[in-house]
Amino acid sequence: MRLVQVIIPSGKREALLARLDDDGIDYVVTEETSGREFDSIAYIPLPTNAVEPTLDSLREAGLGENTFTVVLDANTVVSRRFEALQEEYAEEQDEDRIARDELVSAAASLAPSTTTYAIMTVVSAVVATAGLLLDSAAVVVGSMVIAPLVGPALSASVGTVVNDSEMFRRGVRLQAAGLVLAILSAFAFAFLVRQVHLIPPLADVTTVPEVQERVAPDFLMLAIAIGAGVAGIVSLTSGVSAALVGVMIAVALIPPAATVGIGLAWGQPQVSLGAGVLLLVNVLSINLASLVVLWYKGYRPKQWFYHEDARNALLKRGAALVVAILVLSAFLGGVTFDSFQRASTEDDIRADAAAAIEAFAPGQDIDVLSVEIEYPRALPFQNPDRVVVTVGVPPGESASGLATLMRTEMRETTGTDLSVEVRYIQTERG
Repeated sequence: MRLVQVIIPSGKREALLARLDDDGIDYVVTEETSGREFDSIAYIPLPTNAVEPTLDSLREAGLGENTFTVVLDANTVVSRRFEALQEEYAEEQDEDRIARDELVSAAASLAPSTTTYAIMTVVSAVVATAGLLLDSAAVVVGSMVIAPLVGPALSASVGTVVNDSEMFRRGVRLQAAGLVLAILSAFAFAFLVRQVHLIPPLADVTTVPEVQERVAPDFLMLAIAIGAGVAGIVSLTSGVSAALVGVMIAVALIPPAATVGIGLAWGQPQVSLGAGVLLLVNVLSINLASLVVLWYKGYRPKQWFYHEDARNALLKRGAALVVAILVLSAFLGGVTFDSFQRASTEDDIRADAAAAIEAFAPGQDIDVLSVEIEYPRALPFQNPDRVVVTVGVPPGESASGLATLMRTEMRETTGTDLSVEVRYIQTERG
């Protein structure tokens, strides 16, 4: 519920109050005694989704843009007439949808001042970098909580649908500047950590699981970014606090940005490339999802003659986002296909191990206990270079020559000069 306070200009009182009466909306009027060009103040209790149509109706009746209109939260309104108004608007598609003016104000308030934004971005990137290098999921999550990226990510979309060019440009600028600043901060901190040996020496940073998760993004990552964008804009349009949703948006942006910086500091361009693609796909997907949801919820500019301009801007920017996402998704598709091929190859290697034992000693109690498949680096598009097979053999049995047979089978399967090591463990049957 909302309490709308409208300062009525001189000469407009009769027309505006008549419009409220025609719309069946209850109100209270008090005299305005400041001696300026205002006549009175109208206090209007409204359901949340009735604010926008009511303000639009008042504007049609002569309420100008140079007057004051204040929208406040109302915890409780006790009135039979208000209950009737609630029932009328309960039939609307979205009862929780806030007014366009509230949306613009909320989006603007989410974008902090430039200094605060820069400081919080640097701090969150440094904390994320420390968490990644320490392989600490808790620290990485902590970095997301303080990241200030939710405001710019949503305000650019709001600026598009309400035809506010300045809000759109500021949102885009803050997003671009924030991500660049996060990458540079992560690079500087990771470089310092490496030079002064604050962590044990790492020849290959992809051996850290938290880093490894961000260097081989697949299509599942796209679902996370789209979900973050939808959740963020829905929380904004329903008047719910966007703080928690801001954490989800930071999930999609801060750790990949920090991983890009880590890859640069360690001189591993493959790491920066994979994380960079993930970062770009995520930020574009969040913006696209926000645009689509806002337009679907019916947000438009105040003046009807700007609707077509907003629609054209939405189509152009949406199309650009879709094209960019599709181009970058080629990499995601390649990683997804590589994951499928890798899983198939690993299944074939395990099958080769079992088949080699069956061919070497048919009917004997020799079992494959485990098959460990190793890769030269924890990056996509890598072929396995070493397989360690642990075999259980009965006491007194010999499996000499089994390793050669397995090596032959597995090299034919993979088409590579694979190193195969067979370890024997004596096992007894109960």
